[in-house]
Amino acid sequence: MDKKPLIDKDYLPQIFNGKGGWTYALIPEISKEKQFPFGLMKVSGNIDSYKLQNSMLMPFGNEQLFFPVKVAIRKAIKKEEGDWVKIILFENQYPQIQPDEIIEYLKEAPKAYHRISALPKYEKIRYRNHP
Repeated sequence: MDKKPLIDKDYLPQIFNGKGGWTYALIPEISKEKQFPFGLMKVSGNIDSYKLQNSMLMPFGNEQLFFPVKVAIRKAIKKEEGDWVKIILFENQYPQIQPDEIIEYLKEAPKAYHRISALPKYEKIRYRNHP
């Protein structure tokens, strides 16, 4: 079964005119997730024919996210300033945080279970992956 994309839409990339100006596509359809570190969201998908893997949507402000359209991507898809791009993004899926057996053991220690349950998703992953 195919998963549904977060977005599948045409965007007109903009140029940030600040120091070291860069090109980005503002993605207002996806709001910033507070559970991820610094509001970053890992995604994969395509920008025109360019395949994106483990890319990041970054916080722009006003709870919005943007996708940086790097020079390498623009060259690969032969797009310049003023050209529309088709962006299709999927949220990277995280593996299950804890196996069911661990959850059952934690339920026998209510304080520990409550503490682990209250952690943001990225913290649970960090603890799970700790050696």
